[in-house]
Amino acid sequence: MLTEKTEKASGEGKNAWIAVIRVRGDVGLNPRVRSAFRILKLYRKNYCVLIPNSRDMLRTIQTIKDFTTFGEISQDILSKLLQKRGRLAGDKPLAQDYIKQKLNLDFQTFVSDIFSFKRKLDDLPGVKTFFRLHPPSGGFERGGIKQNYAQGGALGYRKKEINRLIERMI
Repeated sequence: MLTEKTEKASGEGKNAWIAVIRVRGDVGLNPRVRSAFRILKLYRKNYCVLIPNSRDMLRTIQTIKDFTTFGEISQDILSKLLQKRGRLAGDKPLAQDYIKQKLNLDFQTFVSDIFSFKRKLDDLPGVKTFFRLHPPSGGFERGGIKQNYAQGGALGYRKKEINRLIERMI
């Protein structure tokens, strides 16, 4: 459960993107949890979405915290994620030429606009708002996917450490 201490530590109130990665599967899920996954577009294991750091989104994360890991993403990891794992409809890779053609922006400007909340990923037509990642090289933490990150597992809030996990999964 996210406490007030966790909300303050996660930067509640300041502009930040939170990367949420689904760690556990679909079998035996509560319908409320299943619905939250569908709303966030976390359809399968190792899917990642970016959500704004707001009170409503933190409540949604509260519902799925036992099946995901999350934390604040940095701008350089966001750039790598879009470059290597960004996809368009038809499973085509997100190319810099496509961004230039549709929005008349270069790639780094687009990434910095997203990171500073001037644009959303949805502003680019045809882009998928979730990212399919590989399982992490070297595996998840020693505690496995059934324990909290604070106890040595993979689940729950991991602050800026989410960037290292995403880098291993790209």
